[in-house]
Amino acid sequence: MDPFYASSIFFLGLAFGSFLNVCIYRLPLGLSVVTPRSACPRCKHPIAFYDNMPVISWLLLRGRCRHCKTRISPRYLFIELLTGALFLACYAYFGLTLATLKYCVFGFLLLGLIFTDAETKLLPDKLTFPGLALGIIFSLLVPVNDVASQFLPGIINLPFSADFSAHLVSLLDSLLGAALGASFIYGAGAAYLRWRGMEGMGFGDVKLMAMVGAFLGIKLTIFTIFTASLAGSLFGLATVLMVWIKRTHRFMRRLANLQAARRRGWQSAQMVYRHYQMPFGVFLGSMALLALFVGNQFLHWYGRLWW
Repeated sequence: MDPFYASSIFFLGLAFGSFLNVCIYRLPLGLSVVTPRSACPRCKHPIAFYDNMPVISWLLLRGRCRHCKTRISPRYLFIELLTGALFLACYAYFGLTLATLKYCVFGFLLLGLIFTDAETKLLPDKLTFPGLALGIIFSLLVPVNDVASQFLPGIINLPFSADFSAHLVSLLDSLLGAALGASFIYGAGAAYLRWRGMEGMGFGDVKLMAMVGAFLGIKLTIFTIFTASLAGSLFGLATVLMVWIKRTHRFMRRLANLQAARRRGWQSAQMVYRHYQMPFGVFLGSMALLALFVGNQFLHWYGRLWW
């Protein structure tokens, strides 16, 4: 990596991370991310430009408002650093190419959706819809090189030049990835609703996976869905287990009977499981980021086990 480009891209990522914090806070509230200026949520005092510099300002202010000393969440610092690191990782992986721009945009959108879903259980349309459109547009500039790219040219004899045909196939792969991601999540949500009589996944997850499919294509969309389902299941089981253990200890103080405490603790854990709304978008977004960097390598390794 060229040190100048690497540092420039990292600092650009910090700046976008700062803007991402604004999006995460304002979009679920239906507020504009442009106006008014950023202000302290408590004292409403506008934040000066020298207190709004990524990372540095948070460190200099020691995580507190300059005027009312209200604590500023470390999340702001973390997201800025994470966005900078993600931009740098894209540059390290893809070089100084259009692919780096494409996946920096993709990573920016995913981080915004992951943290918004984690905090509010919402996936704003103002991130997913533009992301879907950008994923489709980028497929014309940066080939997806996925399943459709491998099979469609042999099935369909396109009456165009080889270069134009490659871009057209990439676009088709992007559209198919978006359709597959959205339809799979929608189908799973509908099946869960019919089975349990309650909503399992909202349309936000459907739109998120349409965006992921548009950027990654069919193959990595399947990888994302599979790994997110696995990660979400493990997280759900771990949550139930932790609740069971904690409630068992709590009931032990009242009942002084281990068997009865375990039984009551398990009943309590089941109630939590039934009513807990898991932010599945967190797992879908996280696994999409994983797919971006290691998905193809994993699928290549997995394929070699069977062939």
